[in-house]
Amino acid sequence: MNLPKVVEEFVKAKNSFDSVAFAECFSETAIVFDEGKTHTSKKEIEQWIDNSNKQYQDTLEPIDYDEKQDILFAKVTGTFPQSPVVLKFQFTINDGKIQNLKVTE
Repeated sequence: MNLPKVVEEFVKAKNSFDSVAFAECFSETAIVFDEGKTHTSKKEIEQWIDNSNKQYQDTLEPIDYDEKQDILFAKVTGTFPQSPVVLKFQFTINDGKIQNLKVTE
């Protein structure tokens, strides 16, 4: 599976529970949509993922990547109901940073 460098870094940071490194994958004006909520700016994204790491202790296992649409399919395992679950991470990547991310089932 051929992942863009920033997506590789995203997965590595998420799996090591490093919220600072995770946020560094995003542009300053990035937007994330997950669990019905929108998180804007790198700082807010860092707070969101830090809370998520503490609450769910979830990790990502990449299953497939659609290079044409920049969609990562990953098995997510953690301390949440229905774990594990396969989620779809749809990225918009600009200049090597994530500009938008939408997480859906």
